[in-house]
Amino acid sequence: MSIATLFRMPTAARWAAATLAVGLLLGTAGCAAEEQPAAAGPTPRPTQTARPTPPPPVLAPLRGTVAAEGADERPALAAKIDNHEGARPQLGLERTDIVFEELVEGGLTRYVAIWHSDLPDEIGPVRSVRPMDPDIVTPFGGIIAYSGGQEVFVDMMMNTPVVNAVFDFDDTGLFYRDDVHESPHDVIVHAAELVRRNALLPPPAAQFEYAVDDGEPTSVAEGAANSVVQLRFSDARWPSWGWDAAGASWLRSQEGEPDLDAAGAQLRASNVVTLLVEIDDYSFEDIPRTLMIGAGEAWVSSGGSTVHGVWRKDSPAGSIRLVSDLGTPITLAPGNTWVELVPSSGGVEIIP
Repeated sequence: MSIATLFRMPTAARWAAATLAVGLLLGTAGCAAEEQPAAAGPTPRPTQTARPTPPPPVLAPLRGTVAAEGADERPALAAKIDNHEGARPQLGLERTDIVFEELVEGGLTRYVAIWHSDLPDEIGPVRSVRPMDPDIVTPFGGIIAYSGGQEVFVDMMMNTPVVNAVFDFDDTGLFYRDDVHESPHDVIVHAAELVRRNALLPPPAAQFEYAVDDGEPTSVAEGAANSVVQLRFSDARWPSWGWDAAGASWLRSQEGEPDLDAAGAQLRASNVVTLLVEIDDYSFEDIPRTLMIGAGEAWVSSGGSTVHGVWRKDSPAGSIRLVSDLGTPITLAPGNTWVELVPSSGGVEIIP
């Protein structure tokens, strides 16, 4: 009903209509008031649970690469590996973390090979120890496997803090002679079982510094590109390393022929560390002893480049320190490393 219609009604009717209209308005207002929602406060933000920062990856101490789960907790295993032609191809060299090549009698070489991040079931053939081996092995701790040796050299190794596993003294089945090689180049070690039996020994400390977070190794940052590292231990042993850009690694040859593993693949390394060393030819008659405590020239090859510097080792338990000619600590590329202990009477040639 409009206001104009209301005033055209008689007085009594107008009062009744007005009363009815007011009642309707009040009722409508009351309903509206009941339906009106309560004033809304600020909308609470959903609670966000703080995400824990993931721990940084654990790096393998002897490679500088991400360690496989649990691998970083086991001890290192070193072994004296034969490099006679009759011992080739060796078992497990392609899975080493670090290999040292050293001069022995007759101008030949042998290896002290170290496994930690990647452990084969079997390694070998193993041979006897030499007088420089305690100074090489001691910084790694863990275990050393070998076939035996002169009593004086075995005693020297037994006097280190490293657990000795010796073929000549073994009656537990850790060693056996295989059917592939002829004696004496045929002694094989059950490597994984040997480490399992000594699982409570501590893991090794890092021996070298590695480029991390996509940083360049020092050879790339300060050195010069080259294609070949040619070495000479003697007239009988002259290994070389050629850069394989496609595989981003150095490929090993011996006496001009590819050096192959048991599967027929050429041995390779991320880093080749060449140390010029002095040899003691007199203390042990015809057995040359590489002098590991001291200092000398060094060439470190990584990433297709080589940097020159110096090396130093101050004690049997101390690691080898590498410093470039610019005075900076040399970092390696993450990966495996071969250390070439070239006698000062030999030769080192870095070929562009």
